[in-house]
Amino acid sequence: MTVYNFCAGPAMLPPEVMKKAQQEFLDWQNLGVSVMEISHRSAPFLAMVEECEASLRRLMNISDEFEVLFMHGGGRGQFAAVPLNLHLDGLPGIYVENGIWSSGASQEGAKFTAVESINIRTDKDGVFDIQPVAQWHLPEKAAYIHYCPNETIDGIEIFDVPKHDSAPIVADMSSVILSRDINVDDFDIIYAGAQKNIGPSGLCIVIVRKTLLAREGLPRPSILDYTIEAKQGSMYNTPPTFAWYLAAEVFKHLEAMGGVSAMEAHNKKKAAILYDYIDSSEFYSNKVAKHCRSLMNVPFWLKSDSLNELFLAQAEQAGLVALEGHRLVGGMRASIYNAMPIEGVQALVEFMDKFAKEHS
Repeated sequence: MTVYNFCAGPAMLPPEVMKKAQQEFLDWQNLGVSVMEISHRSAPFLAMVEECEASLRRLMNISDEFEVLFMHGGGRGQFAAVPLNLHLDGLPGIYVENGIWSSGASQEGAKFTAVESINIRTDKDGVFDIQPVAQWHLPEKAAYIHYCPNETIDGIEIFDVPKHDSAPIVADMSSVILSRDINVDDFDIIYAGAQKNIGPSGLCIVIVRKTLLAREGLPRPSILDYTIEAKQGSMYNTPPTFAWYLAAEVFKHLEAMGGVSAMEAHNKKKAAILYDYIDSSEFYSNKVAKHCRSLMNVPFWLKSDSLNELFLAQAEQAGLVALEGHRLVGGMRASIYNAMPIEGVQALVEFMDKFAKEHS
């Protein structure tokens, strides 16, 4: 039986990458040892690192105006790193809040710098909704603007990019990076925990405009200092080597699949299959306004919560795992990141339809 993993993160990785990693686990590049067992400063590892960054730059069309850092601590580590690196005396960091993760970033940022939060949620009559970017009231002066383009728990995605005359735009793209085309030049910092579309947890990608490295910020741990990490090639201390290796393999895989534009078409097709079925059903519902529905995380609710446990048990028996919704919102959630094949979404819809007919 084929198992399809709908976990929100750590998420499934491309099977081709996992099989290659399995083959190389004990003998990487004919060295007779694992990539986890060699020095991160050895020639073979440094060559892999160089190609990894080059591959990501090709995938996202990242110009030389940006440094690409491979850091520790996941997305939450960047909740602290951003205010520590970007603090400006007398100016607040502006946090646009549309869900749990953007609110969490705001709360963490407030430990280090002045913070102003802007709530763009406009939920009404049981529908999760947000204000369009054009209606955000951003102040004229700010140290930076932080937002989260995709909220995994609520299934809300922001497709437009905010603009500001002077403040850097910072985006937590942990659950959306590489899923659709973006213009990196529209941003000043992009950060993303690896465990959705890149690789295993523990690694975080930070794409930072070089001009920001001159900002003094606040005293901070060296491993959270963008300038130090840039000067040290992301090797101020021992990096998560296996996670970095797997990220490099995922990037190569994505390039072979046609790049980000191909992934975007793939993801839109998957999402349409699932959303169209839910919208046509009287048994299931989705509470997110259509203009801000996530391509990556699709929450849905059964007509009765009393059926939730049975649904999950039978779904797992059918090879459809990790569908339970987040405890804060309940229901179900299907996370359909890049590695999820269309066949997985089709299998889920077939199961949902069968379950609905048996319990209507």
